[in-house]
Amino acid sequence: MITAGIIIAEAAAIYDGKKAVQSQSYGPESRGGASKAEVIISDEDIDYPKATAIDAMLALTQEACTKYYKDIKSGGLLLIDSDEVKKVPTGDFKICSFPIISTARDVLGKEIVANIISLGLITEITRIVSHEAIEKAVLSRVPAAFLELNKKALHIGFEKGAALSPIS
Repeated sequence: MITAGIIIAEAAAIYDGKKAVQSQSYGPESRGGASKAEVIISDEDIDYPKATAIDAMLALTQEACTKYYKDIKSGGLLLIDSDEVKKVPTGDFKICSFPIISTARDVLGKEIVANIISLGLITEITRIVSHEAIEKAVLSRVPAAFLELNKKALHIGFEKGAALSPIS
């Protein structure tokens, strides 16, 4: 997911002409635990590089959801992996749910593209970057042998994001 944060920041800054800052943090367990990628995207200068009130959050695991959802601002969005996040928090925010990891595995045969499906979902739901910008950023980051796989993953995210309705 750290790579997804870098990609969406690049999409905004390089291809959409916006200002963007990306940072990341890992728990002490590094692999398998909660990690966080923060991306701030704005048309204005960014004064502080850390997110203080989150407009949109993606949680692929219960641990990440439980640990970080409290930072979502009123009216914000929480996008969860419906297979992985079973204890859905409540708050003054919208929740969208989709089986991200299992879609990557079952439809595309590779769980590793779950982050790219996530980028398609977030892009479609929030419109924070254009489809063209995110596609260029994704394709500039992946090895040539995996261009089509990642393009398919991104377009699945666009398609499924367009059909998602908040569950709260």
